[in-house]
Amino acid sequence: MMFEPEKSDSAIVAMKLANKTAVSKAVAELVEPRAGTKGNTEQPRTRRTQCRSSVSQRLDRVRNAARQRKKEKFTALLHHIDFDLLLESFLALKRTAAAGVDKVTWEDYDMQIQENIQDLHKRVQSGAYRALPVRRVFIPKADGRQRPLGIAALEDKIVQRATVAVLNAIYEEDFLGFSYGFRPERGQHDALDALSVAISNTPVNSILDADIKGFFDAVNQDWLIRFLEHRIGDERIIRLVRKWLKAGVLEMGQWQSSDMGTPQGAVVSPLLANIYLHYVFDLWVRQWRGREAKGKVIVVRYADDIVAGFELESDARRLLDAMRERFEQFGLELHGKKTRLMEFGRFAADRRKRRGQGKPETFTFLGFTFICGKSRSGSYQLQRKTRTDRMRDKLSEIKTQMRKRMHASIPEQGKWLRSVVTGFFAYHAVPTNQRALSAFRYHVVELWRKSLRRRSQKTNLTWERMTQLVNDWLPTPRILHPWPEQRFAVKHPR
Repeated sequence: MMFEPEKSDSAIVAMKLANKTAVSKAVAELVEPRAGTKGNTEQPRTRRTQCRSSVSQRLDRVRNAARQRKKEKFTALLHHIDFDLLLESFLALKRTAAAGVDKVTWEDYDMQIQENIQDLHKRVQSGAYRALPVRRVFIPKADGRQRPLGIAALEDKIVQRATVAVLNAIYEEDFLGFSYGFRPERGQHDALDALSVAISNTPVNSILDADIKGFFDAVNQDWLIRFLEHRIGDERIIRLVRKWLKAGVLEMGQWQSSDMGTPQGAVVSPLLANIYLHYVFDLWVRQWRGREAKGKVIVVRYADDIVAGFELESDARRLLDAMRERFEQFGLELHGKKTRLMEFGRFAADRRKRRGQGKPETFTFLGFTFICGKSRSGSYQLQRKTRTDRMRDKLSEIKTQMRKRMHASIPEQGKWLRSVVTGFFAYHAVPTNQRALSAFRYHVVELWRKSLRRRSQKTNLTWERMTQLVNDWLPTPRILHPWPEQRFAVKHPR
């Protein structure tokens, strides 16, 4: 059975006794909380999230137990995947998502939602649930290659999302602080802030930009199951994960087995990837930093993107060699061209100038290029600029869409372009990136102007008219995010 946290006197909460109970006539009311529904003598004590969904009290118990007992296994977890959690998982799915091999859409399943969820819950609890293959499609990449994308069946998404909710209650207490990818209440800007603050406040002189070659396809499933079994003693949960790993892929009507990697596009894949790298890299590099490093070392990981900063170049080279050996033990390989060790930091520019070399190298992380720059006063400043290739790809997408929308009304085009530019600014409008924001808006205006001029050979579009349209529909470029140290200090006060 699953263990629970020990009860203590501090956990006892004074509550008002129910009005209609016999005991309440003999004792005084202890507390006067907010009243519940009339007639309900037992109100569930659940917290509310920002999305207004209830947080299971049982998952709170799991979370507390995981925090207090770091080395024990959970032997009874499947009962947490109940009707309510499955229904909540279904409602959280994207309603317009493409259907998998079952050809069932969100609307189709919603027509008899109560019966469908009850049947799914019964099959999950009895072991009769079967995972379906992932439908594979390909989308073009910026370099002309094709990126495989997996589309899971609807019921697989529901069960996976519910299972992830249960497992997150455990592993969020185990994962380390420098891991940011695909975790609740942690996003890409949290990782960007952490890296910027670490480089600025730590004597970093070298940067190791590491990339794992084909990580999601190279995960060793046997090792993954062994890592899961460190904390999960419920064989029924392990069996569910095995079903998803072995479900295979359906491509062009042909089924292919999947002996390696995690299911592409599956809801459970990011969590499984984090668990794998938690044991393969995170715990190991924390131990290496404490035992082997001679100077300061900082690490930030977002999924399979790893950036490490070093005070001593010798530490960086030894860690790189050790990483290669460590990853080989678990079937992983560092990408030869994308993994780089470079001189970087506060004194990199001056040192390279004395040696007669050029400017310090730059590295990319989560869509930004990190640069050893200078502030207006001439002092060192870590700068972040939007990656040129990312901006070029986005403009190419806009150009393609503008051709399709060429003959739409100007208000329709303006509303669509406003949403696109607003979305781009929402992510990229960070300090020191003003010039890239202005350049992006300028190119969008040029694409719009050329599209409008092609609508007719007798166009009367003047610069004054175009300027008015731009001012009416497109947002002006401005910095929306605070400086990294400000937001980092709020989220991680010392």
